[in-house]
Amino acid sequence: MIAFLDGIVKLIRKNSIVLDVHGVGYEVYVATPHTFVKDDAIFLYTYHQIREESQLLFGFKNELDLQIFERLLNVKGIGPKTIMNMMSKKTGDEIVQAIETQDVKLLKSLPGIGPKSASQIVLDLKGQLVAYRTQVQEDKHPIWQQTEEALIALGYKSAQLSSIKREMIKHNDWSVDEMLRRSLMMIAQEKGI
Repeated sequence: MIAFLDGIVKLIRKNSIVLDVHGVGYEVYVATPHTFVKDDAIFLYTYHQIREESQLLFGFKNELDLQIFERLLNVKGIGPKTIMNMMSKKTGDEIVQAIETQDVKLLKSLPGIGPKSASQIVLDLKGQLVAYRTQVQEDKHPIWQQTEEALIALGYKSAQLSSIKREMIKHNDWSVDEMLRRSLMMIAQEKGI
């Protein structure tokens, strides 16, 4: 299975792009081909669909979109091309939000999704993607990422920092210096210093 591709955009087609990965051209179906730029170096997470008559690659810029794609594939009557059409209109995060708030109207507005499919998506997936979306958002917290790098440079291990991470990412208004100072205080308190 091909889990990701790291290469240069060589062609941009209607529903796909062609990536040059060390001299091999991979056609990858993407939701929004027009957002890619020819000759740009890119990294895509991929879903490799293998069937008797064909092999297709579907590409995603982030893990959340790949996770949503894979979960939507499990919904009866929803195929990969329908999902890509959905994602051409709404981001993965917006689709998760619609599922969690049971916004059938928004889901019905997406290409290829009727009332029955929209209801089935909500029924099958409500509550399943929230934890993953939260994890992805936590991982993207830029102030925490810089703070964590600084703490690791000071000799702390990632495992030690997981206990304070949840508290730190609540504070978007702190600078890296402030978060670093407070992190060190929390670590000291946990050690009983």
